[in-house]
Amino acid sequence: MSFENIRYEEQGAIARITLNRPDKLNSFNVAMHRELREALASAARPEIRVVVLTGAGRGFCAGQDLADAVMATGAEPADLGETVGTWYSPLVRAIRALDKPVIAAVNGVAAGAGCNVALACDLVVATRSASFIQPFCRLGLVPDAGGTWALPRLVGAARAAGLAMLGDKLPAEQAAAWGLIWKCVDDASFAGEIDAMAAQLATAATKGLALTKRALQASGQHSLDEQLDMERDLQRELGHSADYAEGVSAFLAKRAPRFTGR
Repeated sequence: MSFENIRYEEQGAIARITLNRPDKLNSFNVAMHRELREALASAARPEIRVVVLTGAGRGFCAGQDLADAVMATGAEPADLGETVGTWYSPLVRAIRALDKPVIAAVNGVAAGAGCNVALACDLVVATRSASFIQPFCRLGLVPDAGGTWALPRLVGAARAAGLAMLGDKLPAEQAAAWGLIWKCVDDASFAGEIDAMAAQLATAATKGLALTKRALQASGQHSLDEQLDMERDLQRELGHSADYAEGVSAFLAKRAPRFTGR
């Protein structure tokens, strides 16, 4: 697949999506959104078992490109609600709806919508030199792309308010300590860490991971009783899967399992 604003590569069961506007710190424009929509649709195919989202150059994503036509101000300002509803909300929903793990490989600054799109992924791994910023308050705006949903759930109400209302830069090491992201790693070992994680997930029990993702996402809206019922139903479904049979067989035979994702 050929794109201008992203790169899309498939390596076996791994799909890699790279935001590719390095001269603009990979900031979003409408063209990039359109290409991301197409890439995520391709990555939704069952033969793809894990997706890696990263950025080209020295940053992950600086958020919305304020020079893009959809952000115009003047006599008749742009409808930012339409921009969010047309592009950002569907992007976050598409990432969360993928029935496979999505890794955000944050290789530099992740700001604004770039930060919140990363937080929509299942696992966020960042270089030690990376940082996370919610700069919306400096523009008189509210965090979007799911930011007001993700922040309090990940770091609690007090820290979410501080990040959203002060717009301070949060270093990756502190983000990991706060629980905003999964892991912070040294820049030199970052590529190897991402490759190893993607390879592990690409050979894991994909259906089990997909239903785990579904259950974790549902937990915030469920009572304990409702979540227990969901776990029961998902476990019943997975008990009939080929991967469960293979996992048990491998465990009893004291060998590594050969999961097919089914």
